[in-house]
Amino acid sequence: MPSSVLWAVDLFGRVYTLSTAGQYWELCKDVQLEFKRVSAATQCCWGIACDNQVYLYVCSSDVPIRHREEAYENQRWNPMGGFCEKLLPSDRWPWSDVSGLQHRPLDGVALPSPHWEWESDWYVDENFGGEPTEKGGWTYAMDFPATYTRDKKWNSCVRRRKWIRYRRYKSRDTWAKIPSKDDPKELPDPFNDLSVGGWEITEEPVGRLSVWAVSLQGKVWYREDVSHPNPEGSSWSLVDTPGEVVQISCGPHDLIWATLWEGQALVREGICRNNPKGSSWSIVEPPGSENGIMHVSAGVSVVWAITKDRKVWFRRGVNSHNPCGTSWIEMVGEMTMVNVGLNDQVWGISCEDRAVYFRQGVTPSELSGKTWKPIVVGRESDRSHSGSSSSLLSAGCFFGDEVRGSGTESAPSDTDVSSEVERQGPEQPLPKESLDNSGNLKGNLSKGHETSRNTERTLENACLAEDKKRKEKAPETSSSNECHAPASTPAELPWTNIDLKEPKKASNPPAAGFSETTGLSSLGLFPLGMEEPYGADDHPLWAWVSGGGCAVEAGSALKWFTVQSGLSPSVQTLSLSITPTQTAAWRKQIFQQLTERTKRELESFRHYEQAVEQSVWVKTGALQWWCDWKPHKWVDVRVALEQFTGHDGARDSILFIYYVVHEEKKYLHVFLNEVTVLVPMLNEAKHSFALYTPERTRQRWPVRLAAATEQDMNDWLALLSLSCCESRKVHGRPSPQAIWSVTCKGDIFVSEPSPDLEACEHLLPCDQMFWRQMGGHLRIIEANSRGVVWGIGYDHTAWVYTGGYGGGCFQGLASSTSNIYTQSDVKSVYIYENQRWNPVTGYTSRGLPTDRYMWSDVTGLQECTKAGTKPPSLQWTWVSDWYVDFSVPGGTDQEGWQYASDFPASYHGYKTMKDFVRRRCWARKCKLVTSGPWLEVAPITLSDVSIIPESADAGGKGHNIALWAVSDKGDVLCRLGVSELNPAVTAGTISHLLPSRS
Repeated sequence: MPSSVLWAVDLFGRVYTLSTAGQYWELCKDVQLEFKRVSAATQCCWGIACDNQVYLYVCSSDVPIRHREEAYENQRWNPMGGFCEKLLPSDRWPWSDVSGLQHRPLDGVALPSPHWEWESDWYVDENFGGEPTEKGGWTYAMDFPATYTRDKKWNSCVRRRKWIRYRRYKSRDTWAKIPSKDDPKELPDPFNDLSVGGWEITEEPVGRLSVWAVSLQGKVWYREDVSHPNPEGSSWSLVDTPGEVVQISCGPHDLIWATLWEGQALVREGICRNNPKGSSWSIVEPPGSENGIMHVSAGVSVVWAITKDRKVWFRRGVNSHNPCGTSWIEMVGEMTMVNVGLNDQVWGISCEDRAVYFRQGVTPSELSGKTWKPIVVGRESDRSHSGSSSSLLSAGCFFGDEVRGSGTESAPSDTDVSSEVERQGPEQPLPKESLDNSGNLKGNLSKGHETSRNTERTLENACLAEDKKRKEKAPETSSSNECHAPASTPAELPWTNIDLKEPKKASNPPAAGFSETTGLSSLGLFPLGMEEPYGADDHPLWAWVSGGGCAVEAGSALKWFTVQSGLSPSVQTLSLSITPTQTAAWRKQIFQQLTERTKRELESFRHYEQAVEQSVWVKTGALQWWCDWKPHKWVDVRVALEQFTGHDGARDSILFIYYVVHEEKKYLHVFLNEVTVLVPMLNEAKHSFALYTPERTRQRWPVRLAAATEQDMNDWLALLSLSCCESRKVHGRPSPQAIWSVTCKGDIFVSEPSPDLEACEHLLPCDQMFWRQMGGHLRIIEANSRGVVWGIGYDHTAWVYTGGYGGGCFQGLASSTSNIYTQSDVKSVYIYENQRWNPVTGYTSRGLPTDRYMWSDVTGLQECTKAGTKPPSLQWTWVSDWYVDFSVPGGTDQEGWQYASDFPASYHGYKTMKDFVRRRCWARKCKLVTSGPWLEVAPITLSDVSIIPESADAGGKGHNIALWAVSDKGDVLCRLGVSELNPAVTAGTISHLLPSRS
């Protein structure tokens, strides 16, 4: 599963992120800002700070955000002095944009905000239509506006040339204030809510975002021109509403919901590619008349809501065609807010403990999920707390005098203070002096901390018992460095004279429902007590959560619910106190002892003769076999895999297939040492695979078998693949000289070169090369002789080989136990809607008898309808509805149609008098989730990649490897620092090649 982040804001206004692959909340940069709420997308996050200003956080990326500014220099021919800037009064400006209507001098083009910087100075573009122009970059025409040419002609009365300058967005990984168009210090109206979405309305390369905001006066605003090249947008535009809006939510696609002061919900309709702001509002009534809607959150095809009584509701029947849905369903739990992220996963903040909850069990077939599960991970800063205080506590309890005796007579440490407070527990009241001085240590412990506190008290009681025995033996001695001092009043303790006025200043009154017992860490006794608003054992209290940039696959294993602090912090720190050097020494010692024991046990039995010359292992099962002769159908068969081991330990296997023809039992067999490849043949109806041998490859007649379920097919594939590898003595990860390939369906195969393949006098035919499958799914793969392998998926995601083997359907012994990660891929399925011109009714779906199908594939030879078109195989699932594809070659009109004179012909995006047919491309995205030895190289999206080949002995292991790529936007990229030790390289090592000025 590729890593993505969940954003959240605590009650103190601090912004944290939690990675799907991580186990700690990480504090966002610019901690001096305090935020009210945030709304995240995949690569950025928008937020409203406490100063009512809007801020943007753009995540770092290897590919910079660049924008090209253009200006045109226009001149007219003068009979006296030739071409000059003196134009006619009816002409365009001497310096203008491409249309000539806007005055655009070079010194008048300024940066849109302080978050941009110029990459270079202005220079002339000397390319015209992909071909170089004459020196100077001028193009000529007869008049403004007209068709320009590179060559000057006798009637060329005007000319122009294009000046280019690039600017780069520099404010990455930091909060950048969004300036207003009129006054950078003032917004159109102070905002109190904001939502980001709509990036799936158009094609992904466009990268457009929809940013909606609600002002304090209840008005709705839309941020214009927000896209990947322009992350800040240009200006705020007002959108009329039928009432005063409180809160708004925008989903990843075209769902936009808002709440009114009266408790009703507003739904935006008419959102499409050409009109992302929509056209009208529809009103949805709340679930009940007593409690109106207070908060809504929209996803891809779901809407969740919170009413004023804190009840959670799910809207049934919501989709792109019916954004209002049908009815409300009440969910379990009470929340202050909910947020729907990618894949319709849901997060919420509980009213009782202000913790973030995740909705488990959300799948495409069950969008409402099953249960709420709290996210109980700690913060990154908690490591320092546990390391400073609890580690000494644990060491004192378990190692005794080794830790206690290390100090000298001095004032007690922070450990003594914290242990004294924790030992008293929730049942014993704190001393009166402590309550009066601190002012915020009243009440009982919260329910979420009772388990850890009780565990800690158990350990402390054990330590106290040990201390008591020790003191009975030596009552005359005492030390100020004891792990736990006996309970006493604050007057008897040596640390009661600490001034508590400064800590009072840092302490804030807790919110409702918050347990106020935070230990003496809140009094500033710890070094970090002034910086952190929570103690080491207190979970943060959240005010807002946003999962718009968090991609959680259904059924994926997250580390958010397995607390590292399942024991008390003291027990954790004990386990962390063991250094890696000690662990490595213990591992080495255990390995040596096991090796010596094995030698001793085997030495005693070497004189015995072998009782069994060879061992035979058989596995049987029921499959289906494709009969290649008439009647050409699937036949139920019994299969048996016999694996035998010889004297030399070598293993070989034979696969028997038993079938019945005309009531006569027959069988065929395949020697697995002759099998060259095992290929999954996934289709819409069968879980099938094929076995190829050199003879069957030449005959185009493989052995095709099918299993009843996908699990059965995976088991047989893994077993047969392992048997083939054992018979050929191919084990472990591929060698650096291995040959990699992908099939047309995205399956990955690798072949080990043999000496016969390299020897010119004994060439190995290609049909005898053995290929074994690796887990994963790729469209392009590239490798070199030093073991560096890169690949690109159908969704343009870059992947790098991790060094493992197996994955996917190859589990257990056929797969490595490490370096296997979850991998996903997305691709689009295309069908075409065809129409012919009718003089009476215009374009219609009734064609001539010789025409293609009115719904077909790109060739027109196969009928493909929306209802009848299925994903490519059973492993793929639909993740979107059908939508019009506007990016087909040749261009389209506003409705996506392409016109031509007849089928088939050259299509264009505009209608002429000779166009009698037209077609429109429809696309639908499907997704595949598998696993393999591949790690995502985020956030790059590539269309092609190439690794320069070189010999294995060229340079050492640290020698860099030249890796080139082309992004999906056409940028030429070079990956810096790639080596066999670090094939992926850390972020920030992409060199972006600028266009040449020559």
